[in-house]
Amino acid sequence: MRKLAVSFVWLVGLFLAAGCEIKTSRVEPTKSTGKLSGEIRIDGSSTVSPITSIVAEDFGNAHTEVEVPVGTSGTSGGFKKFVRGELDICDASRPISESEIAELAKNKIEWVELQVAIDGLSICVNPKNDWCKSLTVNQLKAIWEPDSKITHWKQIDPNWPDRAIKLFGADTDSGTFDYFTEAIMGKKGAIRSDYQQNTEDNLLVQGVAGDEDALGFFGYTYFSTNQDKVHSVPISKTENAADAVAPDLETIRSGRYAPLSRPLYIYVTREAISQTHIAEFLKFYLSDQGQKLVSEAKAVQMSDEQLQVARERLNAALPSSK
Repeated sequence: MRKLAVSFVWLVGLFLAAGCEIKTSRVEPTKSTGKLSGEIRIDGSSTVSPITSIVAEDFGNAHTEVEVPVGTSGTSGGFKKFVRGELDICDASRPISESEIAELAKNKIEWVELQVAIDGLSICVNPKNDWCKSLTVNQLKAIWEPDSKITHWKQIDPNWPDRAIKLFGADTDSGTFDYFTEAIMGKKGAIRSDYQQNTEDNLLVQGVAGDEDALGFFGYTYFSTNQDKVHSVPISKTENAADAVAPDLETIRSGRYAPLSRPLYIYVTREAISQTHIAEFLKFYLSDQGQKLVSEAKAVQMSDEQLQVARERLNAALPSSK
């Protein structure tokens, strides 16, 4: 059994997506071990955290004098620390905002954005729910919009039970919250207030798993590692249930699981990249070996083209390229 020296521990089995092998290898990690030392301060998205944590574990096994604690205060919570210079790396499930960029400029902090994986924000129900076989984007909006009057399943479909819906979802510090509200409501932050909120996706999973009438949303990693506890609901962009698409490795990676497929990022300060132990960690994260760990974390690997872009960005930021 692995022991992670991180604040958020994940034990997962190897699960490699067919056809997802990465063929480019422009940034491979240093082969030597035991020569690096220091700490890497990481916090942010609970969606990205399982990936970063397992990458940090393997990197730490090779470089035992490097400490890599991984916090999970949510994307917005991580960015609050990042813009103050309190982090080396911010895990993020949404792009950095204009206001956060302005704060970084104000504090004279230079940074680099690196995509590390893809996610499919998953809509989930309890396994005992045998009526909600799919939902449309419009139905999701009707359920979750700020002035929603929907409180019972029967209000969504007259053939469904006349029982109260128990809603679970990300809180306002989460990038998942920002992405869900913008993708479904068309406006970031627009959502009803009477639902169970949490930054920790595992607690959202527990909420849905513990209530037959629950409906919740969280990252694909948390669904895929808990398929015995929660079931995903296929989503349709049209009003035709036959068009509904379920989240899986293929539909997320291809973009067919729309509009809830999204890129996942890490943001790194240029000062951090100038430190050898952090540069080597980033190179490992984007190496062939590191990217296989994305699948091990039950997340979705990037396409070859997306990985190539990330590697080129990192190469351009490395001190040796100056």
